[in-house]
Amino acid sequence: MNVNMKKCVILLLITMVFFSCQQEPKNIKLSGPIFGTAYNVQYYSEDDFNYQKQFDSLFDIVNESMSTYIPNSKISRINKGENVVVDEHFVRVFNNAKTIYRATEGAFDPTIGSVVNAWDFGPEGKITNIDSTSIDSLMKSVGFNRIGLKNNKIEKGSKSFLDFNAIAKGYGVDVIAEFLESKNVENYLVDIGGEIRIKGLNAEKQKDWTVGIDDPNFEGVQTYSKVIALKDESLATSGVYRKFKIDENGNRYSHIINTKTGYPTKTNVLSVSVIAKDCMTADAYATAFQAMGINKVKRFIERHPELKVYFIFEDENKVLQTISLNSFPE
Repeated sequence: MNVNMKKCVILLLITMVFFSCQQEPKNIKLSGPIFGTAYNVQYYSEDDFNYQKQFDSLFDIVNESMSTYIPNSKISRINKGENVVVDEHFVRVFNNAKTIYRATEGAFDPTIGSVVNAWDFGPEGKITNIDSTSIDSLMKSVGFNRIGLKNNKIEKGSKSFLDFNAIAKGYGVDVIAEFLESKNVENYLVDIGGEIRIKGLNAEKQKDWTVGIDDPNFEGVQTYSKVIALKDESLATSGVYRKFKIDENGNRYSHIINTKTGYPTKTNVLSVSVIAKDCMTADAYATAFQAMGINKVKRFIERHPELKVYFIFEDENKVLQTISLNSFPE
C-alpha cells in the first residue's frame, strides 16, 4: 500500500470514528402535574439531556409568584394588602394582561376573580346563595384600570382582587418554551392542560407538529373537531362545556363571567381557540373572545391579523357549527 493510500485509509477511519461519536437527536418526553392540570413536553436533544428538574424549578417560581392557591405567593400577599416587590415573571404577565385588557375594552379583566369565586362551582355544579346585592358589591372592586404597577410594586384599592388564572397557564407554557430555546432546542412541543406552544418540526416523524381541537362534549368523551398543523406558534382554547353550572330549571350557564355585569356569560359559543405567537397572549384572548361573542370578535380581529380564531357554537336549532377567522388552519 503506497503512502497516499495509507493517508486515505487513515482519514477515512478518523471520519468514521468522528461520525460514530455523533449522537442522533433523542426524542425526550416529560410530563407531570402542574397548575391543577398536567404538562407534557416533547423536545429533541442531541445530548439526550433531561430537563425535568429545571422544569419543576421554573414551575415553582411561577407558582410562588402568581398562584392564588398558594397563601404565601406574591399575588396572594398582594390580595391581602401586603406591600410586595414583584418578580420579573409577575411584571411580564401584568403588562401583557394590561395590554389585552385595554385592547378588549375590559372583556379580559384579571380583577374579576372575586366575582368568579362568588359563583363557586360546587361538586354538583349547582347555583346557590347568589343574589344581586352581593354581586353588585363585589363589582365595585372590579376594573383592571384601578390597578397600577410602579417600581415593581402593585398599587390598588384595598378590596381589589387580582387573579391571573386566565393567562398564567399560557405564560407557564412560554416559560418552558423559552428555557428550551435558551438551550438551543430547535424542535419542541410544550403542552399544559391543552395550552400549547410549538417550534420547528416533529423530528421523529419529520413533519409539522399536529394538535387536536376538542369537540365540545358535555359528557366528557374526547373527540376532535379538527386536527391542525402548527409551526412556531401557540394555541389556547377556552371552552364552556367542561365548566358550567345548572340552575333549578336545568339551564346551563357558562363559567366565563361577564366583566361588565358580574353574571355568567349567556352565549351559544361552546369553544374558542386562538393561535398567537406566544401562549399567554393566546390564553388571554381565548378567554376574552369567549365573553365577547362571535360578532364582536369578527370586528376585533380585522384590526389584529396576528390572531387566528376558531369558534365552535350552537345554531338556533342546537346544531354544532364552526367558524374559522383570519386564516385559522383547516
